[in-house]
Amino acid sequence: MVGMRTILAVADNSGARRLSCILPRGGDLGSRAGLGDIVTAAVKEAAPDSSIKKGKVVRCVIVRLRKETRRKDGTYIRFDENAAVLVNELGEPVGTRVFGPIARELRDKRYMKIVSLAPEVI
Repeated sequence: MVGMRTILAVADNSGARRLSCILPRGGDLGSRAGLGDIVTAAVKEAAPDSSIKKGKVVRCVIVRLRKETRRKDGTYIRFDENAAVLVNELGEPVGTRVFGPIARELRDKRYMKIVSLAPEVI
């Protein structure tokens, strides 16, 4: 689960590289967020030529978690890192490409644009 001050990698080409979660909006009473939840984050590291600068506050969707997540069929899914994709106010991705695998749970939470951009859905 992602809580406050969790460091997230960015899984798209929006220009941000590292994020720090400052407000989980999903999960248990707003204290933690899981796969497919929207969080508010601060940009800790950004590419030098990008429009998104260090210190900017952005919204993002969690696409990978190190903590295992139980699926309805009884299996568990776990990734190597915590990663997120930046989205705008309408929930559309800011970047035009998504890097690395993403969880199938995003399809259930109406993020089909992110799912279609991903190279692999696990």
